[in-house]
Amino acid sequence: MGRDPLDREALNARLWPMSRLVSVRAIGAVDVALWDIAGKAAGLPIHRLLGTTRHSIPAYASSQVLDGAEAYAEEAVRFRDAGWAAYKIHPPQHPSTDIKVCEAVRRAVGDDCNLMLDSTWSYDFPAALKVGRAIERLGFLWYEDPLHDQDITNYVKLRQKLDIPIMATEYPAGGLESYAPWIMLQATDYLRGDVAVKGGITTLVKTAHLAEAFRMTYEIHHGGNSLNNVANLHVACAIRNTTYFEVLLPDGAHKYGLRQDIEVGPDGLVHAPTGPGLGAEIDFELVDRKTIAVLE
Repeated sequence: MGRDPLDREALNARLWPMSRLVSVRAIGAVDVALWDIAGKAAGLPIHRLLGTTRHSIPAYASSQVLDGAEAYAEEAVRFRDAGWAAYKIHPPQHPSTDIKVCEAVRRAVGDDCNLMLDSTWSYDFPAALKVGRAIERLGFLWYEDPLHDQDITNYVKLRQKLDIPIMATEYPAGGLESYAPWIMLQATDYLRGDVAVKGGITTLVKTAHLAEAFRMTYEIHHGGNSLNNVANLHVACAIRNTTYFEVLLPDGAHKYGLRQDIEVGPDGLVHAPTGPGLGAEIDFELVDRKTIAVLE
């Protein structure tokens, strides 16, 4: 309290020791708010303060866990036909079943459609290798989170045996420093994170630049809610080494509280915000309607 909100770097340094007492998500929320204040003070969108590298980015559909291979195939075709850039599978998390799902989706969408697999930390090493070799043959773009999020030893082994790019680091605890061992041990091809689980815009930008120094891609994870996704979009439009904007399905279930939310256009793109700061207007009328009590 009482500090200058434009002293973002100093405040960020003060926040991180508090991670022993509060969650990283709380640090991320404060950091995003400080960037919003800075953008409004300057009259510029956050991506302008960071240094804009693009004004739009392709969106990909990120599935729920669905009932059967046919459901995945039908959904993938629907998003392909709508012009989206890619489709990512969150499978049932049983290795043999997951391979069948991936095969069915590839058959349905053809060889030219971009596909990814996010197994959400569900396999041991032998299963991860088996599934990885299968989707490698199917031409998937990346293989995300096959092993436990802290199992860096087996990630090293897995990466040595597969050609498909592996993506880890979404949830390992901590901010910028948590990425160092993954890079030094060559345990992953791509880095991952979002403003909520990594401590805000400051961490994402630093990590993306760190990845860039190692010629690594940094893919931004879905933020979990509307404001976090807007913050993620600003970062995605300000860094060079990212390729897609993740839209977690069902899309509407993750949108709440804004007058105008992020929408994927008919060209399959989402566009950089243009208003100052986050450029997102909170629907305070909705907040008032949903208010149960006010604590003083």
